[in-house]
Amino acid sequence: MHSTMAAFSVLRSIRIDISKVFSARSTQFLHCSGVRLMAADKELLLKLRKKTGYSFTNCKKALEKFSSDLQQAEAWLHRQAHKEGWSKASKLQGRKTKEGLIGLLKDGNSAVLVEVNCETDFVARNVKFQQLVQQAATATMSHCHSKHANIINYNKNFLTTEEITQLKTSLDSRPLADQLALAIGNLGENMTIRRASWVAVPTDCYIGTYVHGMLPEDNPNLSKMTFGKYGALVICKPMEHNSNVNFSELGRRLGQHIVGMMPLSMGSMEDPPGDDTETKMLAQPFLLDPDTTVGQFLLTRGVSVLDFVRYECGEVTELAEKV
Repeated sequence: MHSTMAAFSVLRSIRIDISKVFSARSTQFLHCSGVRLMAADKELLLKLRKKTGYSFTNCKKALEKFSSDLQQAEAWLHRQAHKEGWSKASKLQGRKTKEGLIGLLKDGNSAVLVEVNCETDFVARNVKFQQLVQQAATATMSHCHSKHANIINYNKNFLTTEEITQLKTSLDSRPLADQLALAIGNLGENMTIRRASWVAVPTDCYIGTYVHGMLPEDNPNLSKMTFGKYGALVICKPMEHNSNVNFSELGRRLGQHIVGMMPLSMGSMEDPPGDDTETKMLAQPFLLDPDTTVGQFLLTRGVSVLDFVRYECGEVTELAEKV
């Protein structure tokens, strides 16, 4: 009898031990699965955050909403951001935008100037604002290329706020107006893409460029852009074949003159020399050599200037007044 009871007791002990082992292994398996699941979720979250730039909170919410479907989560985040951006843009619409940046982009025989405004210089130095300026310049350049594939004479064109904001961006084929609303939503200030200009020249001409008050190039993604408070494009052409002219340096000097002396028109080589109040470029004292007019300086270099564009951030212009 005693031996039978002892046998039952031993068997019960073995069953309990076995059950503990299986329970421990099951718990360990669930724990490992949970860790793997959490790691996968974290990886998706980091991937979505890096790809979109939205906050971790919003990215987590999007992944939870669409059961970790990355594509659906990203699309939803973009829709929400544009919706919130347009809402904020309408609320901030009346606030003045006196600060901002001039953006310059050059590509071969074409060059673009754009002006994008914001409320404070602090936001103008933000990389997201600079990315908006880059998008405006890139969209304008694409528009320029579509209009002037093969040209014989130079072309100079302007875009108003309404025209430029309808251009499509290369990011997601949305109009610039949507990117503008998105930037307003992200940065919390009113902004305007005010104007854009581009020039395209034939192969026997050169576009000189200059930007004053340049910002340091901190972001490699913006390396093709130049930002500042003033900008100039100047179209140069050699009077005859002249391989000794450094057009890059010449264009920079002429751009400095245009920014500093603010000419309103080209004038002609026959115009008499003027003083500091002169508005015809060729008759103005050359900024870097006031004893010589711009026309005289160009004559000694064997170069003629056909046209120019000058931008000053926040300046009042006839074009801006009509918008």
